[in-house]
Amino acid sequence: MTDPLHALSPLDGRYAEMTAPLSGHFSEFAFLRDRVRVELNFLAALSKTGIFRPLTDSESAQLEAIQSNFSAADAEAILEHERKTRHDVKAIEYFIQSKLVESASSLADSIPWIHFGLTSEDTNSLGQAIALKESRDGVILPNLDTLLSNLSNLARRYKSVPMLARTHGQFAVPTTLGKEFAVYIARLKKTRDQISMHRFEAKLTGAVGNFNALQAAAPQVDWLSFSKNFVSSFDLEPNLLTTQILPYDNWVRYFDLIRLTNSILIDFAQDIWRYISDSSLKQAVVEGEVGSSTMPQKVNPIDFENAEGNLGVANSLFIHYAQKLTVSRLQRDLSDSTVRRTFGTGLGHSLIGWINFQRGLRRIAPDEEKLKAELNAHWEVVSEGAQTILRAVGKSDAYESLKEQTRGRVLTEAEYRSWCEALEVDGETRGRLQSLSPESYIGLAIQLTDSVTG
Repeated sequence: MTDPLHALSPLDGRYAEMTAPLSGHFSEFAFLRDRVRVELNFLAALSKTGIFRPLTDSESAQLEAIQSNFSAADAEAILEHERKTRHDVKAIEYFIQSKLVESASSLADSIPWIHFGLTSEDTNSLGQAIALKESRDGVILPNLDTLLSNLSNLARRYKSVPMLARTHGQFAVPTTLGKEFAVYIARLKKTRDQISMHRFEAKLTGAVGNFNALQAAAPQVDWLSFSKNFVSSFDLEPNLLTTQILPYDNWVRYFDLIRLTNSILIDFAQDIWRYISDSSLKQAVVEGEVGSSTMPQKVNPIDFENAEGNLGVANSLFIHYAQKLTVSRLQRDLSDSTVRRTFGTGLGHSLIGWINFQRGLRRIAPDEEKLKAELNAHWEVVSEGAQTILRAVGKSDAYESLKEQTRGRVLTEAEYRSWCEALEVDGETRGRLQSLSPESYIGLAIQLTDSVTG
């Protein structure tokens, strides 16, 4: 492997350790391996149709061994073929042929049936759909679940910590820190569930989507059922209505879900950045770390900033997929092929963003003294509750009365209590008004947090 110091992409250099799990699905080696798997499984499936002899148990084991023992040397052998053919799938076909010949295998008579009646996009769409599904199950969902678990732990821990909310950048009524986290958890859980339920499509329909070659060579076979069963054998969704290429709408829907997840996290990262900037959240000081090359006092929110940047890069690719892959010149052109080879890049930058976001979470905690002082310095924020209590007992001018007292002003506790005493209301109503305080006026924030983190 190239020395990470000389890698062109930070995914393979600076961030290689973080993105390594995805390389097992989206590297060139992985793409070659998965397409060899498709071609060998296709050969085995054909043998069960009766158009050529059934494979023996020993021969099936030989095909399985080629897949399970696929090596860097095998990948290089395919690339050597491709250098001559300038065609990646034909190179895979030649590689399999040579494997069967070199081993003096009884499978040599099966060589005419390798890639029989297929087009390259049958092999490619299946190979890439396998990579998308298996990376989703093995990398994407586990990392997203870990992120949600960490967020839920923080939300539960801080569900009772009151703080001033902000609307339009101005102090609004109080909330709790845990409730603010809970809103993002609820949003992320929805996209997580949709990502989990997504069924990836693939195709095996021939050169222009009509099974022309297969039907001409073996009309006795039910190719529609064969295609459905073969694609389904990889736990993928068969699409029978295609051109030469699979319509990529299904894959784009998946990337749109990842993009929405990333956008939610960008929103969250920016909010946390602001909380840190306002000193509502404090960051752990780690010995040996430096926040600035010239300002010794700095502790920067670098993990959240890194997450925001990487998530933005990922989303720019996902937007391009939505624009590019839903459009094709008639049957197809090769401009889609090179774009599809970047799937690991978009998912890789997403993964870096998720990991760094969690790294940042481990370093933050509320400055509860600061939050408490801020709450008690702004009694005007309970005016919403006060005017609503008054409206409930028939005071038609309640809103206007509180507006006159509070709009554009900072209200002290003494001023609020003096206002309560001056009101002409019954004792029960006065008591309810006097029970309000910025620290206690948090509504159902705790219960709402529990509802999403429990």
